Amino acid sequence: GMTEILLNVLKQTQDKHGYISDKALKQISISHNVPLSRLYGMVKFYTMLRTEPQGKYIIEICGSPSCVLNNGTKLQTFLEKELRIGIGETTKDKIFSLYKTSCLGLCNEAPAILINEKPYTKLTVNKLRDLLKQLRKK
Repeated sequence: GMTEILLNVLKQTQDKHGYISDKALKQISISHNVPLSRLYGMVKFYTMLRTEPQGKYIIEICGSPSCVLNNGTKLQTFLEKELRIGIGETTKDKIFSLYKTSCLGLCNEAPAILINEKPYTKLTVNKLRDLLKQLRKK
């Protein structure tokens, strides 16, 4: 239906630009003859759609029970302190964005995170600290 069509258009826009700007939403609203409020509603509802410019690296923390039980919360606390941002925010230097996601399907290798959709598993705070250092150098 129409929702699927709009969702695809929104995803394509995000893939191209890294996020969906207000301007893009207005253009989609006009070209598909859909109220802007409906598009805003969709963007809010689908957590993978983003309306703010994103960091170069998008870090997604798995929020599944097994990751949480396997020190996933420690990783989240570490990331929030280290990057000085909360979930859903982007660092001032626009290098990192932090999100919490539903299960990544990597429960057997918990705790897991995704960085730009690439999985990193069996993480510890030390491993994560080294990983951030490497990414900052790039």
